[in-house]
Amino acid sequence: MTAVDVHAIDGKLLPPDARFDVVVVGAGAAGTAAAIAAAAEGATVLLVDENPVRGDLIGTDVPLFYGGRMTAAVQQPARMIEQIVASNPALETAIEAGVDVRLGTAAWGLYVNGPAMRALPAPMLGIADAERATMIGFDRLVLATGARDLVLGFTGWDRPGVMGAQGFAALLTRYDALASRRVLIAGSGALALETALLALAHGIAVLGIVEVAEAVQGPSALAERVGAAGVPLFLGHTIVAADGGIDGVDRVTLAAVANKRQVEVYCDTLLLAIGAIPATELLEAAGVAPGETITRVGDCASVVRPDPAYLQAWSAAVGRHAPPETIVCQCEAVARADLIGVQPPRYLDRPVAMAARSLSSLLNDGPAHPDQIKRLTRAGMGVCQGRRCREQVACLLAEQQGVPLDRVPVATVRTPVRPVPLGVLADWQESAAMTAGWDVWFGIPTQWTPYAIIGTPEEAEHVSGLGGTMHV
Repeated sequence: MTAVDVHAIDGKLLPPDARFDVVVVGAGAAGTAAAIAAAAEGATVLLVDENPVRGDLIGTDVPLFYGGRMTAAVQQPARMIEQIVASNPALETAIEAGVDVRLGTAAWGLYVNGPAMRALPAPMLGIADAERATMIGFDRLVLATGARDLVLGFTGWDRPGVMGAQGFAALLTRYDALASRRVLIAGSGALALETALLALAHGIAVLGIVEVAEAVQGPSALAERVGAAGVPLFLGHTIVAADGGIDGVDRVTLAAVANKRQVEVYCDTLLLAIGAIPATELLEAAGVAPGETITRVGDCASVVRPDPAYLQAWSAAVGRHAPPETIVCQCEAVARADLIGVQPPRYLDRPVAMAARSLSSLLNDGPAHPDQIKRLTRAGMGVCQGRRCREQVACLLAEQQGVPLDRVPVATVRTPVRPVPLGVLADWQESAAMTAGWDVWFGIPTQWTPYAIIGTPEEAEHVSGLGGTMHV
């Protein structure tokens, strides 16, 4: 007789709340075009986009590194929606084509049957707006989720006024809510040069481009346009510190890589344009790769991570001027010294034995993994979910272990990939059969017998079905 796990989830998961032939995540130019094309073929199409992002999330740099340089306009939801539609007129075309367009709706989880999951009734995407979370079934999923900012830490990078190039572009072109007038740009690749031209086109002064290498890294055609605009180049320089007062950054100190000679640039914003990262967190958390069912379009498919050696050179250059107390994880206030010492956040106690711990002691057992460091220090566990510190941690681990950056994995991503209030998730419907099994963690063998069933007939069933004999 085959033993049956009475708490297994097989056959107990409810079907999706709704189903579409095609679901598109991201209503930028690429995602909107994909949705319109699918609708033209007769498919039922859902197009979701987390924009307009709530003002409080923009204030915590989710999903981009906005850096505290937004105006009060981001606190006006109606205006934000108007700006989204105005910045992408194709949305009206999509609606007219029959596409179900949902703005202000984040995709927080992707669930697909695979080696670790075979109980799903269908592939599902978890989405949530300000009021409720729902599960959406699909035949095809198109990800047009764009790219996120890459952040490196130095003294003052956590001040208002230090922001990412993607966040800068979003506030400027999507929301018309940017409070910057005089910017300095770190990096000289295509992203940095395009960002400089974008700023100039909107009447924003570009006070210079900073590059650790001795030559501009981007296409010569773009470099010539930036040069023709009179933008100064600080080649062979790195960032020492961003300083300022109550309003945030008002000057940035640079240093020559070769001789450490310093120069100050007076600006209100420092843009980090060293590189961008494809926003593929949904795929990473689900453990799936693109294929026939799931495809990528736009920046999330075309943006390439910066060359590891180039990124490591930038990290080493800023690290030479960064004191131990320099913050690495802004959400959890984890400093460089805390991470290298593998210490918990400063708001927790540090017993003597724990205070003696260090990265070198961990390395005695083998290479350190960013996920291990995350669990021990909480770096990456904050509301931004590692978007501001994931690459910083990997660079520091590579430096401390004396290995190339491409030998160090980036910390993994877990669902939900967007901050979702528990009050929103709490209304998620579960079948009675599922609810009955949650108190024993899906009935893992030898789990504890729930207190509520001790002395009842259910206790015997629990023991015989699961092998558990211990009581809570």
